[in-house]
Amino acid sequence: MTEKRDNLYANPLAQVDKFSFDQHVVDVFPDMIKRSVPGYPTILNMIGTLAERYARANSKCYDLGCSLGAATLAMRHRIHSSHCEIVAVDNSPAMIARARHIMAADALEDVPVEFVEARLQDIAIDNASMAVLNFTLQFIPVDEREALLGKIAAGLNPGGVLILSEKVCFDDPPHQALMTELHHNFKRANGYSDLEIAQKRGAIEDVLIPESLDTHRTRLKNAGFSSVDVWFQCLNFASIIAIK
Repeated sequence: MTEKRDNLYANPLAQVDKFSFDQHVVDVFPDMIKRSVPGYPTILNMIGTLAERYARANSKCYDLGCSLGAATLAMRHRIHSSHCEIVAVDNSPAMIARARHIMAADALEDVPVEFVEARLQDIAIDNASMAVLNFTLQFIPVDEREALLGKIAAGLNPGGVLILSEKVCFDDPPHQALMTELHHNFKRANGYSDLEIAQKRGAIEDVLIPESLDTHRTRLKNAGFSSVDVWFQCLNFASIIAIK
């Protein structure tokens, strides 16, 4: 399938609506995220590597906020444990529909995938050896994040792992300003114009709420994870590994 270029904000908009994962975003999502998130391919590859390490026989792996199923595919192709299944969850009907189509074209059938269209706050998590929140928690209301992480921790088997990737912010204003500037430069280098950067920022600023790494560490510890630390960071994007 030919990948469509993200030009959603390329022309001046009379009104910039709040960002949502609708059909317009689905159509350009692979291009959008690769050109917007530094290190994204590396994170996906390592999710597969970690699935190879942590997925256990007769257990489940959860892709929470699966979008088009990139992390699901990364796990599926590296899981070697028997009778292990993936549960992929997203609340966007357009994302789930396209993800099902993408997964149907995947030749690997050894690891079954169940797609669930639902809010993450509403699903049950059980018998899990691995869970992934790959740039998902940042879209959950802040006051609902602790309960969600507690539910994930409770549903993980001992030794299970959560991979939490997020856009992060920094307490030091000069450093925050520097990381923002460098991120915008990253997007410019990938072909986004200043107009696109500004309009996208206006669309997403009240939808994607980043937090500091210290906030994430504290919340994960409070949720019941015994080991929590960053394994990847590039600019203001980071991924944490949390082990129960």
